[in-house]
Amino acid sequence: MLGGTWSPPRFMKVEKLPFIPTGEEIEQLIAACNKKVATFLQLLMETGMRCGEAWRLKWIDFDFNQGVVRVTPEKGGKPRIIKISQKLIAMLKGLPSWGSCDKPFTGSLRHFARTFARNRSKAAFKLGNPRIKRITFHTFRHWKATMEYHRTKDILYVKELLGHRSIQSTLIYTQLVNFSEDEFICKVAKSINEVKELVEAGFEYVCDYDGFKVFRKRK
Repeated sequence: MLGGTWSPPRFMKVEKLPFIPTGEEIEQLIAACNKKVATFLQLLMETGMRCGEAWRLKWIDFDFNQGVVRVTPEKGGKPRIIKISQKLIAMLKGLPSWGSCDKPFTGSLRHFARTFARNRSKAAFKLGNPRIKRITFHTFRHWKATMEYHRTKDILYVKELLGHRSIQSTLIYTQLVNFSEDEFICKVAKSINEVKELVEAGFEYVCDYDGFKVFRKRK
């Protein structure tokens, strides 16, 4: 206005790695929430979808016979089909909206987020673990991607799971967690039924030892 010049300040964006909770902390938080919040969090945990993608899902997007959900992307992502567990299917069918409207989750996502925040604070206080208060909806996406990368070591698979169009967005998950060997739960199967149960519970085969099959799963 006075004929002077102005140069905008220079700054460099500070890159921060996202917070990754343990699987136990994720499960404790889900168990501490009410039915609707717990179901939503279980959906985020199993699929790694964005909260907006999950909130907009309709019942028609689920195929309970095949055990899959079809995700319509947001933020320029890619559509995808993701496997879901029988546990999640049972939780979804237990919602009040099952059979009464066209969506599992109704109302305002902003209001729902406030309910989640209250549930989270109560869980953190009850468990004496302040780390739980750092868990957000998007944390579940980071957690899922990190676990899947360290399970498969396949960055292209993780890219497709998240619906990323650029692999640069996915590469961050290669450096988030440095797992050590003592972070596994180990199980031994003595029969074909026990093998089936462990595989369905997410355990991966390691080796045969003395006639038994050894499985493991990250904590």
